[in-house]
Amino acid sequence: MKRITCLFVTLIIFLTISAPCETVQLIQPVGKKIGFDKQGNTIYQVHANGIDIGYKLIGSGEPLIMIMGLGGTMDLWPQKVIEPLSKEYQLILMDNRGIGYTTTNEETFTYKLFADDVISLLETLKVKKTNVLGYSMGSTITQELLLEYPQRFNKAIIYATTTDGSNVADILNKEKETNSTAKETPKTILRQLEATTHWKTPMNKVPFIPNQVMFIVGTADTTVGVESSKTLASAIPGAWLIQFKNATHLLIYEAPDEFARVVLVFLNTSETVKEE
Repeated sequence: MKRITCLFVTLIIFLTISAPCETVQLIQPVGKKIGFDKQGNTIYQVHANGIDIGYKLIGSGEPLIMIMGLGGTMDLWPQKVIEPLSKEYQLILMDNRGIGYTTTNEETFTYKLFADDVISLLETLKVKKTNVLGYSMGSTITQELLLEYPQRFNKAIIYATTTDGSNVADILNKEKETNSTAKETPKTILRQLEATTHWKTPMNKVPFIPNQVMFIVGTADTTVGVESSKTLASAIPGAWLIQFKNATHLLIYEAPDEFARVVLVFLNTSETVKEE
């Protein structure tokens, strides 16, 4: 009897050790190495959608592409956000068209074009599906991605967004006019502002977004306000809405630890109940 018990335990241990583990295959970089950031991460550049797109891959796990705001480069994501996220996810950081390490051409800037840049980069990296986090202009690009390419994404974090880009463009232009020390606005940023002016969220399509979405906004965000996030969150079934009290448009710099924590809770929560 002891012999049978011993053989049974041995078999269980063997099956446990030899059982295949489900692992996430890391994204392999494509394109040319063009440098390193301050943390030593390699910066790559790949030709996609008619331009050269600069990007970085940081961490390991399921992919999470992060899209920056108007005029911002991928280096502006705070390390206190990057570090905790990269411990559980492989981050794809990219520069938007005409910014940082990403080139541009004469094609008119639109949010559809920005979204196609994202998809082209994912295609080049052979990423079939990813999570996405978009900030400010990047959040509106994320809206476009979910509306046009929902099948390419799992979960989406839409942070500091708007349903009417013309209002945001007006606010940004007024801020520039009142700032007497402001330098001349670079041409690329003017082109991004022009694209923002024409953005209107097609609210009739929003309820059909199938992805799980979380909206994040600061209650003191005077650039985009809180109403757009509230409106969109109420229109998408099951959407989360997180409001940071007293936080401005720069809440990722004001509360980076809490921001990263909220993002991880959302990404790691299976909130969809399967039908029996």
